Amino acid sequence: MSNNKPKSSIPLWIILGAAGSLFLVAVAWYTVSAVNTSIKQTLSPIQQVNEQLSTQVYDLLHPTPTVIPDPVTIINEVRAVAKLETIHYTVEKVVTAETGQGLLASFFGDRLLFVGHGYVIAGIDMAKMDEEDLWLQDGVLNVRLPETEILVATLDNDKSYVYDRDTGILTNPDPDLETLARQVAEEEILNAALEDGILEQARINAEVYLEKFFNALGYEFVEFVQAGQ
Repeated sequence: MSNNKPKSSIPLWIILGAAGSLFLVAVAWYTVSAVNTSIKQTLSPIQQVNEQLSTQVYDLLHPTPTVIPDPVTIINEVRAVAKLETIHYTVEKVVTAETGQGLLASFFGDRLLFVGHGYVIAGIDMAKMDEEDLWLQDGVLNVRLPETEILVATLDNDKSYVYDRDTGILTNPDPDLETLARQVAEEEILNAALEDGILEQARINAEVYLEKFFNALGYEFVEFVQAGQ
């Protein structure tokens, strides 16, 4: 008599039920994926429109300045120059400009601190020399130079700036205040160079340069005579 027991088997209805469940899960996953894809495709144009609107609103709130030069150019004057630049000063000046200061300054005042960076160039205008300003005497070349003068005195707009501005809560910034500060800064830069002796140093530099120039032309001895002598 055999002791082998019949092997147990999984009922068919369980196998079919598991297969059906897997099929339903797969269908559900596919359906959800399809719905998500459809939603994304539907919302994508809306998102693009929102991004475009956001960009347009930002551009309206932060416009980019546009500078259009007039195509017509008018040349008023052309002339020859013979100016010899012999010294160049770079000066920085701090200027305070203000209006409406006093007890009510916090309401009606306007005050700014301007840092002016400029340069001053001095030298001589060689076009002012005549033939009688050069003469030989006992083997010496005598040279009468024109008076030294300021050739350029201006602000460097790329380096000049308003450091600070304080405007009252009940008033608007004065549109002419910065212009006034720039004008004063330019004048002060020129005055600083003049007080430091820029004209005298320009004359010394001119004589040194021109002496070497005349020596190169064959004049061994050069003497400079003050203008008016």
